[in-house]
Amino acid sequence: MNFANVKYKLSAMMFVQFFIWGSWYVTMGTYLGETLHFNGIQIGLAYGTVAIASMISPFIVGMIADRFFSANHVMAFLNIVGAGLLAWLSAIDDFSLFFPVLIIYSICYMPTTALCNSISFSNLKDPGNEFSRIRLLGSLGWIGACLLVSALKIEHLSSPFLIASFTSVLGAGIGLWLPTKTPAKQVAKVNIAQMLGFDAFKLTRQRSFTVLLVFSALTCMPLAFYDSFTNLFMNNTQINNAAAAMSMGQAVEICFLFTFPFFLRKLKFKGCIGTAIFVWIILYGLLAISAATGIKGLVYLALPLHGFCFTFFFVAGQLYVDKKAPENLRNSAQGLITFATYGAGKYIGTLIAGNVVNHHTSNGVYAWDVIWTVPCLFACLIFAGFMLLFKENEKETARAVSTINLESN
Repeated sequence: MNFANVKYKLSAMMFVQFFIWGSWYVTMGTYLGETLHFNGIQIGLAYGTVAIASMISPFIVGMIADRFFSANHVMAFLNIVGAGLLAWLSAIDDFSLFFPVLIIYSICYMPTTALCNSISFSNLKDPGNEFSRIRLLGSLGWIGACLLVSALKIEHLSSPFLIASFTSVLGAGIGLWLPTKTPAKQVAKVNIAQMLGFDAFKLTRQRSFTVLLVFSALTCMPLAFYDSFTNLFMNNTQINNAAAAMSMGQAVEICFLFTFPFFLRKLKFKGCIGTAIFVWIILYGLLAISAATGIKGLVYLALPLHGFCFTFFFVAGQLYVDKKAPENLRNSAQGLITFATYGAGKYIGTLIAGNVVNHHTSNGVYAWDVIWTVPCLFACLIFAGFMLLFKENEKETARAVSTINLESN
């Protein structure tokens, strides 16, 4: 493979950055619960650090990488600092110290996902046709990390943090290896409100945009149960190779990323998002039934559904926002939907999930059947509300689908 080619370098960057995240994020709940004996609330708060970082990271990218330093240098710096913090996390066993260090690390890491996109866009001749293939390596990096951690049988140990630490150093090197572009000088003055993306709130005057924003945040609340506690649930109920099994979701996500334009043409935005929420209901239901009956096969049926739901929900939502926002507000609008989903929705969800798990845990025994029933019922209410309140403009959808079909050819 000729790594002098920029596309190969970009692919390596994307693979490594998502390998870092997948190394520790999936199995952290098992490590915190089974090894450090943190309670459900503490595990939920630990996963909530990523949501907090997601609310802050757009400002870091917008105010620093866009105006003062090249995206490559910012990403390399954040990776180096992150490597040290990850190594430190592997040695901490007290929640009062673990939690703030994890917050600082998450704030360092989360901007790098946006920086990966920015660096890719600036180095590709035709991002519309080429970026999806680069982004595919991110999913493969996540899968690779899960398979490695599972094969080494270290899901209950701190070792995944050390693997992520080493990989972060590699990520810093790759960031400096790529072509560097100096930020363009800002000619027009930008006020604080524009810098922070507050202009995007103008879009909430549109009823459909507001409904989508609210229900996107609500949907991410039950999703926090899956992100925070699935690996712990699987290990606690003696399901082997949990991290590797969970990567089935990413494998399915890859498949549906390629076929999504076809489904969008058939189902439209409302149908795609509504279908995703409905299938999440099935996923949580399968996990609840598995916990109640002990039928482990139901878990293996549930895990691939997450990849389908993730693609349909997030991709459709992001595309809808892109089509609703005027050109000068598109970046801010995407930042707003990210704030609502990965930020506010996920954070509130981790608090809810942590309290539910803590309430239904006694002497180290988890009532998983009850725990999984909660997000299932919550998702039912969200599905009913979304289908009732969200209205779609058929002409806008037709134009959007036409654009997506052209970009995918």
